[in-house]
Amino acid sequence: MAEPPDQPSLAEFARRHDPDRFLCALFAPAASREAIFTLIAFNHELARAREAAREPMMVLIRLQWWRDAVEEAVARRPARRHEVAGPVSRAIANGSLDPAALLAMIDAREGDETGEGAPPLPERLRGTAGALAAETGRLLGAPPERMEGLRLLGTAYGFGGTLRSLSALAAQGRDPLPEGADPVDAGRVLARKGLSILDAGRKAAVGLPRGAVAAALPAVLAQRDLQRVLSPGWQPGAPPAPRGLGDRLAVAWAGLRGRV
Repeated sequence: MAEPPDQPSLAEFARRHDPDRFLCALFAPAASREAIFTLIAFNHELARAREAAREPMMVLIRLQWWRDAVEEAVARRPARRHEVAGPVSRAIANGSLDPAALLAMIDAREGDETGEGAPPLPERLRGTAGALAAETGRLLGAPPERMEGLRLLGTAYGFGGTLRSLSALAAQGRDPLPEGADPVDAGRVLARKGLSILDAGRKAAVGLPRGAVAAALPAVLAQRDLQRVLSPGWQPGAPPAPRGLGDRLAVAWAGLRGRV
C-alpha cells in the first residue's frame, strides 16, 4: 500500500535532516535501508526535542511523548499519527528495531536535561551517537563482540559533530567547552579525545562483517572532522562548512572496500 500523501519517504527525511548518516546508509544492503532510515529519523526527532523547546521541562515532555510512542508500539497499540512515529511503530512490530535500544536513546537524552549531575560529554555521546551506531550494526547483523567497537566509533562521530556545531550549540545555551577556557585549546582537547576513542573503536571493530560496515562509516567523517579541529586556523565559532566532495568520496571509498 502506498504511503499517504502527507507522509514523505523516510529516505528523503533522512537525507534532509541527517545527510551524513543518510550517505552512510546507502552502503547498507538494500533490504535493510528502510529500517536504518527509520532509526535515523527517530534519532533526529529526539535531537530536535532540544532544538524545539529551550526549557528543560518542555524537552522532557517531548521526550516522554516518544517514550510513550515506543511503549505503545511494544504493546501493539495503534501507531500515533506522526510521520516518524508510524514507521517506528511498524519497525518495532516487525522486529527490525529493538525497542530497548530506542528507550535507551531516550534515556540518554533525558539525562542531558537534568541539570546538576548530568553525565559528562563522552558518556552522553556514547548514549546517543554511540547507541545509534550500535543499533544500526545490530539490525545489519553485526555480531555481539563488535558492538562495543561500533559504539565507540559512533561516539567519536558524536565528538566530531559536536565540534562542527559549536556555534549552534552555544546559541542554544549548550556550549560543551569549559567556561573560561580558551575555545581553540579546549576544542582541540575534545578533538584529541575523540580521535583516541575513534582509534579504540577501529581496533574493537576489526572483523566487522562487510554487510554491517555501513554502521561504522560515520567514523570516516569523524576522522576528517576531528583532524580539521587540529589544523591551523580552526575557528570554533564558525558555522560548519557544507560537506565537500572529499568527505563524500572518503565515505564512498570506505564503503566500497568494506572497512573503515
